[in-house]
Amino acid sequence: MSIWFETKVRYDKTMENGAIKKVTEAYMVDALSFTEAEARISEEIAHFTSDYTISAVKITKISEIFNHYEGERWYLVKAAFITLDEKTAVEKKSITQFLVSADSFKEAYDHFMEGMKGTMADFEINTIQETAIMDVYTANLAAKKATED
Repeated sequence: MSIWFETKVRYDKTMENGAIKKVTEAYMVDALSFTEAEARISEEIAHFTSDYTISAVKITKISEIFNHYEGERWYLVKAAFITLDEKTAVEKKSITQFLVSADSFKEAYDHFMEGMKGTMADFEINTIQETAIMDVYTANLAAKKATED
């Protein structure tokens, strides 16, 4: 199971009109600890700029990410999984959060439903909301293993 960290990076960005503006952007990182998340985002951001500050690193409640590489935006989908308590015969809903890449709310819904196609559990979508996340960096375990060998 992945642990997803939301990191915030502050740096000087050159705008379309040529002006330089200090911006803070959010990125998701798959890591095992805060230290690893900070190191991984530093490694990724170093490709774009050398003058940056990591202003925040926090654990999120994202359980899974559906990355469709053509999607330009990231949407947070909150789904309620419905279970039945066998002793009391009462329905219980547990909220799970997913991150989906898409270009629109409709696409986010479609990608989410496609990703959930094989799920046997009953669920209902509570919300779909656009996020400020710029990109998602998953763990590259194959590359890590190759460098260790």
